[in-house]
Amino acid sequence: MKNQKLKAILPYLIIPVVMIIAISYLSSSQTKSKDLKYYEIVQMFDDGKIASYDLNISSGSLKYTVDGDETVYKYTVPSVSIFIQDIHENVVEHNRNNPDDRISYNYIAGSSYSMWSNILPLAVTTLLFGLLMFFLMRKTTQSAQNDLNQTMMFGKAKVKMSKDQKKKTTFDQVAGADEEKEELSEIVEFLKNPAAFSELGARIPKGVLLVGPPGTGKTLLARAVAGEADVPFFSISGSDFVEMYVGVGASRVRDLFQQAKKNSPSIVFIDEIDAVGRHRGAGMGGGHDEREQTLNQLLVEMDGFGVNEGVIIIAATNRPDILDPALLRPGRFDRQITVNYPDMKGRREILDVHAKGKPFAPDVDLDVIAKSTAGFTGAELENLLNESALLAARRKKKAITMNEIEEATIKVVVGTEKRSHKISDKEKKLTAYHEAGHAIATYNLETQDAVHEISIIPRGMAGGYTMSIPTEDKSYKSKNEMLDDLVVLLGGRVAEALVLGDISTGASNDIERASDISRKMVTKYGMSEKLGPIAFGSQNDEVFLGRTYGSVRNYSEKIAADIDIEINEIIKNAYARCEAILNSNMDKLHLVAGYLMENEKASGEVFKALMEGKELPGNNEAQVPSEANQLPEAKEAVSDIPTENTEENS
Repeated sequence: MKNQKLKAILPYLIIPVVMIIAISYLSSSQTKSKDLKYYEIVQMFDDGKIASYDLNISSGSLKYTVDGDETVYKYTVPSVSIFIQDIHENVVEHNRNNPDDRISYNYIAGSSYSMWSNILPLAVTTLLFGLLMFFLMRKTTQSAQNDLNQTMMFGKAKVKMSKDQKKKTTFDQVAGADEEKEELSEIVEFLKNPAAFSELGARIPKGVLLVGPPGTGKTLLARAVAGEADVPFFSISGSDFVEMYVGVGASRVRDLFQQAKKNSPSIVFIDEIDAVGRHRGAGMGGGHDEREQTLNQLLVEMDGFGVNEGVIIIAATNRPDILDPALLRPGRFDRQITVNYPDMKGRREILDVHAKGKPFAPDVDLDVIAKSTAGFTGAELENLLNESALLAARRKKKAITMNEIEEATIKVVVGTEKRSHKISDKEKKLTAYHEAGHAIATYNLETQDAVHEISIIPRGMAGGYTMSIPTEDKSYKSKNEMLDDLVVLLGGRVAEALVLGDISTGASNDIERASDISRKMVTKYGMSEKLGPIAFGSQNDEVFLGRTYGSVRNYSEKIAADIDIEINEIIKNAYARCEAILNSNMDKLHLVAGYLMENEKASGEVFKALMEGKELPGNNEAQVPSEANQLPEAKEAVSDIPTENTEENS
């Protein structure tokens, strides 16, 4: 290795030396030396044959030219002082008598190394140039070597190894997942003390699959396991394995497991494993594409572990239905842990974790927030408190109040408020009746949660909204609740038809959601009285996400027609029920719509007071429209309502 480095450096050292020698030779070749005696040199001065001369006083080096010859001759005098005495007076006398043929002379007070002193600057410059060339060539060589290394590393896994004691995650930072932490604590115990398990003949799960919706904390749980066990944590995404070049993914899988075995005990975390672990043979790529080769190698590596190698695979996905069955069998991912939405107790614990370091006003009650955020994931709760802090900072407040939290909740659910958006009076009237229809239908149905807020100010993609906050966590819905949901969804469309005599595109999202609910009631939940408790159709027939290339309908054309008829009847019945509710509360519909026209927003308390005919909270009687100013019951066509951005999220 040293010889190779020496061979690489040698040319850059030889070149400057050769250049210096050449320069020295050229400079010396410009002068000639004659084999003359001292007295012959002096005689030439006496005879006036010298045209010019330079004498170095220190070295005695004499350079001279003779008349009629431009060649520079060189001679070294034995004694400088004697030579000057011998020739100087003659030279002065010659110049005095022959002004037209003068002898030019120069006495130089140099050193004996004058030649090298002249060459030295050039030599240094040449050496620096050689060094510059050396470093440039070296950098080019290193760059080429790096490119070669990158090419050679193309099959290496792009894994991130984390073992930072200061930033490690523990189970204390994971809230709202007590059962999940208990399941994973066995993994921690095995990594800390594997002998205790192997002595009893126990086999720790080789792979743990975390399944759950996005934002529920699957990645956080995996990091907490690594932090608790204090072992190397290798993190990689499923998409990092897949490349356009065949065989690269399988090579990266092999490299990943080799690194994990070298650092055992360790944890390998594969995020979004569905990117590489989908059903083999699904889609249009056939069974020999790069992704499937990568999956095959992953299956082999996972099944080839020894009992006590100390490498545990943790993977996360929100699409377990599309994973290959061979990946889920015992011996590979032989334990599945479902990380679901947190309940009210879990949400309270999550809020405690994310509330640290944030100043709250006395009116903030985390229990109320936890109760009113049913269906929120841990990530959404963290985002809720962060948005609240940003709002408080924007308003120059020293602490976060309940107003910021409520506004942030609506912002997270619906979107940002667009107060600068100008809407016409007819569009405002349409939106007011639309939202009033939703709210009154909600108020008159016992299965629905109470109205929290109504607004006709555009937010996000919605022209307005009617928000109801759940009072309790629900893991299922009954048939009556779903039928009442349809009535509420159709409230906006029915109100438009009854009062304005026309309908708009603003209810398109409501109709889409109502159609989806009614279809699932018939085909998925078996809630049809005519067709009975039968599920129709398959849920996993997408060509690129599921198992098969083409889906085959598992019911006849007659059943398909019956399904359409049943869905139509469910929607029509819900429409008729909603129509009856609004006709019996037409005065309340005008009252609520009028209030929204004047105030743009109505809180849940104000809406309840309007429905019950009570005094408005906060002494706001002046904001209620009088009888003369109430909107007319006569039908009026609305022709200039935009067909864009009028969809609302109820």
